[in-house]
Amino acid sequence: MDKGGRVDLSSPRWDQSTFSGRFRHFLAITDTRLLFKSDKELDKAIEVVSAHNRGEHVEGYTADQLWAAKHLVDSAIHPDTGEKMWWLGSMSFQVPGGMLITGAMLAWYKTFAAVFFWQWVNQSFNAVVNYTNRNAKSTITDQQVALAYTSATAGATSVALVFRNLTKRAPPLLQRYAPFAAVAAANCINIPLMRQRELLDGILVTDEHGEELGYSRKAAKKAVAQVCFSRITMAAPGMLFVPIVMELLEKKSFYQRARYLNAPIQTLLVGMSLCVMVPFGCSLFPQKSTMDVKKLEPRLQKSIAARPDGSSIRRVFYNKGL
Repeated sequence: MDKGGRVDLSSPRWDQSTFSGRFRHFLAITDTRLLFKSDKELDKAIEVVSAHNRGEHVEGYTADQLWAAKHLVDSAIHPDTGEKMWWLGSMSFQVPGGMLITGAMLAWYKTFAAVFFWQWVNQSFNAVVNYTNRNAKSTITDQQVALAYTSATAGATSVALVFRNLTKRAPPLLQRYAPFAAVAAANCINIPLMRQRELLDGILVTDEHGEELGYSRKAAKKAVAQVCFSRITMAAPGMLFVPIVMELLEKKSFYQRARYLNAPIQTLLVGMSLCVMVPFGCSLFPQKSTMDVKKLEPRLQKSIAARPDGSSIRRVFYNKGL
């Protein structure tokens, strides 16, 4: 609520300085049910949120209904462009999309063709997600997007195949970890390449009031590292623990008679993991991250110190990205 007692839709509903607040926020906007809202419902939500933000009274809407409209808008509309995002790259498709692809990667990992195909599908999905949720204020060319996509696909496939060859004589459980090794490697390739403009030119930093102070490459490196860690964390439980479950199941006589359940079971288990891990991973670090001024580049430190209010600025803030 703002000072007047009205619902304040200009910022998230829950305190973003705490992990629990961030988790509740991302749990709301990654809700798969939002994917099934019609264009008519989305247009109505946009209209309601816009009217409320203009200070108008929206008749018949409770606080919870206003927040539901806000979460629908946040899940489907790009914050920079104001345009509707492609549903394949929206946050509400992260759980079902990741569930289907990860389940397939875990189920079919033994042949070259299967490894190549599913790593290609996964990196294609990642490319759609990264482009859909890109920071529209940071320009990236089609050539750079293509480079990130092909490099991540090649890197992921190579890691999976090398891991597969190295573990041919290893226990079957270790062989099942090839997809996770590939996904982790691909994230470390894909995300920095997709955000290379920020790494080269710096990411915009502001004071606590949102006033622009300049661009920092050190802040960009920190932001990209945090996003890489978050993405790997999202995938880790499903891709590390599901293979253990499957190893145990495959020793059971009832399962050996129902091998056709292999892919469906793994997909379901991964989906259960992602329902928690997608919002968990997004919540590890604040979206609006902060950094001590003393850790910035010397030139930026001098620029900030030269400002009339420079002596009072101890920390800078920036958008970490997802």
